[in-house]
Amino acid sequence: MELEKKILKILEHDAKISPKTIATMLDEDEAHVREVLAHLEKEKYILGYNTVVNWDRFGENGVEAMIEVKVTPVREVGFNGVAERISRFPEVRSVYLMSGTYDLSIIVTADTMKEIALFVSHKLSTLDEVQSTVTHFILKRYKQDNFIFESPQEDKRLVISP
Repeated sequence: MELEKKILKILEHDAKISPKTIATMLDEDEAHVREVLAHLEKEKYILGYNTVVNWDRFGENGVEAMIEVKVTPVREVGFNGVAERISRFPEVRSVYLMSGTYDLSIIVTADTMKEIALFVSHKLSTLDEVQSTVTHFILKRYKQDNFIFESPQEDKRLVISP
């Protein structure tokens, strides 16, 4: 299990890294690393491989929001049923069960703020279990999945002294 954890840590940092490079880094046989990867994928330890894209560099003007949702848990299934239902909406990128003042945190994306507003008013808030929502629009992304989006800028302000 220790080898699997080491491989997962490497992939978590760089999903594009080759099995050959992983084998070299861990001083393991490449064929064995490929077997471990196949096992991790089959057993759903690895659910997929993602690329973190800085869409702002392309001038994309999509909108992303984080929505706090209070729900009424359902007998026998708790929050799972409503969370799974919300997860099926194509606008939804992530759903998290939270501690604190709200129950679920949802990350949604759309082309415009109005589309997110329509998602909340027509799809999300109409679910029987949903009590209330609070929508926070994401204005700027600084870091995601350990990737920093912009290099620190040199301070170009003039020094003023009395």
